[in-house]
Amino acid sequence: MLTTLLPFLGACLLIAMSPGPSTVLIVRSSLRSRRAGFMTVLGNETGVFVWGLVAAFGLTALLAASHVAYEVLRFGGAAVLIVFGVQALRAARRGDGLGGADASDGTDGSEGTDGSEGTDGAVGSDGRGGPSGGARHGSWRFYRAGLLLNLANPKAAVFAMSFLPQFVPQGAPQLPLMVTLAALWAVFEVGYYGLYVWFVGRLRRVLSRAHVRRRLEQVSGGVLVALGVRLALEG
Repeated sequence: MLTTLLPFLGACLLIAMSPGPSTVLIVRSSLRSRRAGFMTVLGNETGVFVWGLVAAFGLTALLAASHVAYEVLRFGGAAVLIVFGVQALRAARRGDGLGGADASDGTDGSEGTDGSEGTDGAVGSDGRGGPSGGARHGSWRFYRAGLLLNLANPKAAVFAMSFLPQFVPQGAPQLPLMVTLAALWAVFEVGYYGLYVWFVGRLRRVLSRAHVRRRLEQVSGGVLVALGVRLALEG
């Protein structure tokens, strides 16, 4: 198992280091708060694990073999990327540097006008010292965004199908080992992308400046739209 585990973790590291839509979304969410960034990471890695399970049961082979199913998922994924990108560009145009429906969140660490989460991860209070309903709702919104972005990517499904079986030794029980590897893959990336969230948090003093945040929103929005258009145009 050790001879399988070390190369597998090395491959996971190389995959995580390759920039993609998930990386852009995680960094953009982390600009709001560490909580938002971590919830996006958890959503994305839930999608990784789901695709790993699908690959373990051989269902991604059906997706790869069905042209119609792949095309539907491809255009759906392109639409998701473009929508996220447009949201970032609109946020940059408004100048709030936040995007989404929770633009009322505080930008200096204080709670937002609706009691929701501030950009440094501070949580509004419901009067009893606990997290407000708005903060909890906002956190799950970032989780859903990370999950949706991953599940809407047909390449993630096909990649999981081709990636995981390579690390199953000949004669080993394929299903339980692939499920284990899928879980390990997701947990590894939680730790890796968690470093992104931490690093962005450390740079918050610089990144919280209005013109810097606006520029980052423009860049992330442009990248997401470009990736969505490319996915839609690919045959």
